[in-house]
Amino acid sequence: MSESGLSHPAAGVMAYQDRPNPASLADILERVLDKGIIIAGDIRVNLLDIELLTVKIRLLVVSVDKAEEMGIDWWRHDPMLTVRERGLAEENDELRQRVEELEAGGGSGGG
Repeated sequence: MSESGLSHPAAGVMAYQDRPNPASLADILERVLDKGIIIAGDIRVNLLDIELLTVKIRLLVVSVDKAEEMGIDWWRHDPMLTVRERGLAEENDELRQRVEELEAGGGSGGG
């Protein structure tokens, strides 16, 4: 068998060791989620020194546990994210409408 075209086995091991370890990305992500990272910025659109538009961007990247530790838990009560909450909001709206109808009717019908 000819050695042309085949590299030295040690060279292959060295090349493999030089590659980034996939676990390092996971480690970095774990650290970011554990400690958190905040990105903040403002975008302003002006025309002749008149402010037409301001967009404030605030991005917080943390794990759910870290967010709760910081006192952030808006996703638990957001009706758009929770099916159960969405159902309760709809039911609440229906009940309010029925109460308004009953009150508008003069409260008759009971005794």
